[in-house]
Amino acid sequence: MMSLAEVQSTREPTSGLERVLKVIYAVSAAGAEGIGVSALAREIDQPKAVAHRLLKGLAADGFLAFDDATKCYRLGTGALAIGMAALRQTNVQQAARPILERLVRETRETATLSLKQGDSRIYVDQVLSPQEIRMSVTMGVAYPLHAGASSKAILAALPDASIDEYLASHDLNVLTSATIAGRHQLLEEIVQIRERGYAISAGERDAGAASVAAAVLGMDGGVLGSISACGPVGRFEATDFQRLGVLVRAAAQEVSRAVGHAPG
Repeated sequence: MMSLAEVQSTREPTSGLERVLKVIYAVSAAGAEGIGVSALAREIDQPKAVAHRLLKGLAADGFLAFDDATKCYRLGTGALAIGMAALRQTNVQQAARPILERLVRETRETATLSLKQGDSRIYVDQVLSPQEIRMSVTMGVAYPLHAGASSKAILAALPDASIDEYLASHDLNVLTSATIAGRHQLLEEIVQIRERGYAISAGERDAGAASVAAAVLGMDGGVLGSISACGPVGRFEATDFQRLGVLVRAAAQEVSRAVGHAPG
């Protein structure tokens, strides 16, 4: 007698739409090289004739493209148009807003969203702390990537080559007495940020402010910006940095998922 798992594994897809979606996901996962009919048939567990019919139908509509040289199918202009529309409809600020509000409830500190803009970053949203003494940030002002938790979280999420390029082309200007001004010290800090998943700052950009931040990643794995919790430096003792770091890291991961990032 067959087990339940074996029965489920041999069931036909419940609809033609399910078959089509399996094809699309398989072609997408194959990458730029594309996928052939035989490989696709194995991937979606369908006869070769069924796989071929589905591929040809999607190619006829422009959703897939067929390479005569390799005899493989890859995503076509139709898929690109839908993907671009999805990107336009995925608003980082809109996705982050309820998560920022929850972060404020959890931490009782101001929560911010920064976006990377070239070789700098800007604040684009904040939810203020309910406490009488609290931090408030200025929207739209460009800040360097070497000072402050929101900036360092973004810098640490960049590829190594991009970090080297940034350090080679930018002076590490001192903003306060706590600003990291040495290349070697900053690189060591980046290693620590990557290990724990969040950056910390005590008076690096603003002498009276402390913050904890984590990077927000996009659909392609690239860094979009960062989420932070910030407040007066006196409230951020060593134990609070760790406690807040766990919450901020989770919030940044949630925003990343909401805008299409799928951790590898």
